[in-house]
Amino acid sequence: MSDAATVVVDGVGVRFGGLWALREVSFEVRSGSVVGLIGPNGSGKTTLMNVISGVLKPAEGRVRYAGRTIADVATHDVCRLGIARTFQIVKPFAGLSVRENVAVGAMYGRDGATLSTAACFERAQALLEEVGLARVAGRPAGDLTIPDRKRLEVAKALALDPSLLLLDEVMAGLNASEVDEALALLRQVNARGVTLIVVEHLMKAIMSISTSIVVLAEGKKIAEGVPADIVRSPAVVEAYLGARYAARQARERR
Repeated sequence: MSDAATVVVDGVGVRFGGLWALREVSFEVRSGSVVGLIGPNGSGKTTLMNVISGVLKPAEGRVRYAGRTIADVATHDVCRLGIARTFQIVKPFAGLSVRENVAVGAMYGRDGATLSTAACFERAQALLEEVGLARVAGRPAGDLTIPDRKRLEVAKALALDPSLLLLDEVMAGLNASEVDEALALLRQVNARGVTLIVVEHLMKAIMSISTSIVVLAEGKKIAEGVPADIVRSPAVVEAYLGARYAARQARERR
């Protein structure tokens, strides 16, 4: 592992029955960076996020975070290491208030054991201000719109006080202005030193925020590099648009 690496994914393979969902996936995530994880539907992106966050244990290879092998850490202790994540399907505690949802995150974060209940609620309120949800802090989380549920999901993850934040399609279903707001929030979070791994289908968004991109297709890494190189990669174009389109594009560049 290089000195600047926060996460090292080393030869990871995940199998469900006889099907390999991931095979021989390797890359490093540098501290303070924003890594975009992209690929067609079914390419293994969410499975890989589950491995990095300790939800799944790989059949092959390993993931190391800050020098520790994630598979050796109990799932409920992973957040204590400084790893937090959001989920594609947002499921807040619908009967609790928005503020209470975030306070629960603070209670189970890295400093949760040392924080008083009052301090957890203070942290929750500060985070709701940051993500733009202070206006609905006292409302039941089940009443929120989809965009506000996405913001709540981010606030709950930030309440854990992570140094690594995994974001799984937090911009899905948002309109253009809401996407811009989400990107501004993620840049703000990254600017204070939180490393981000972002799964996203909105290519314009992921290309604008990422310092590097990892591309998966059929469970394997097919490309890795800076956004400008990724958009020109024949393998990436083929994975998204098909071999015939990639071949035509290559002929046009000659």
